[in-house]
Amino acid sequence: MTTQSIAKRLCHQFSDQSLLRTALTHRSFGTPNNERLEFLGDGVLDFVIAAALFHRFAELPEGDLSRLRANLVRQETLHRLALDLDIGAHLRLGEGELKSGGAQRPSILADALEALLGAIYLDAGFEAVQTVIENLFAPLLDELKPGQFQKDAKTRLQEWLQGRKKALPKYQLLEATGAAHEQRFEVACEIENPTLRTVGHGSSRRIAEQIAAEKALKELHA
Repeated sequence: MTTQSIAKRLCHQFSDQSLLRTALTHRSFGTPNNERLEFLGDGVLDFVIAAALFHRFAELPEGDLSRLRANLVRQETLHRLALDLDIGAHLRLGEGELKSGGAQRPSILADALEALLGAIYLDAGFEAVQTVIENLFAPLLDELKPGQFQKDAKTRLQEWLQGRKKALPKYQLLEATGAAHEQRFEVACEIENPTLRTVGHGSSRRIAEQIAAEKALKELHA
């Protein structure tokens, strides 16, 4: 698979191929690298998502909009999108980063995605990158539910139980596997009343806990 496959998935044909190469070059590889493009892409992404939320949720106050934007542009979300685009397979990394699993590291992949957005902006202008971002984030935007998005699953689960005067959930680490740079965590969320136990998996304990809590909420609402 060539780097052009990433451009194809983003629905953008680069006129300047050097921008695409630079966006996929980590600083460990040398210069030029993607740090400046990442800075630019971060700013463009923030603005496009802010505008999309502003128009989509006309009645929401500034605080709720800010929390929603933070949730959409956080590293975890960008990492997931970068995995879908298979960015890691095309990153140019230094030998040390290659050996330590840098091609799958969330921070490196999230930064590379932002660098690609910065590169698209330089290559074709604001409207082009706006279209790419809106298409990329469309499924995530469609999933948003006002009144829930500003709080994570663990917080919502705690509030649900507290509102019914029930004991708070307990989280138990069941297993942590893999090398340090690619660990997988398995966490159980246990509730006494009603008796319920769900299990979440993720690349960090926090993520696994959130997934377990989200499963618990779905069970309780069902």
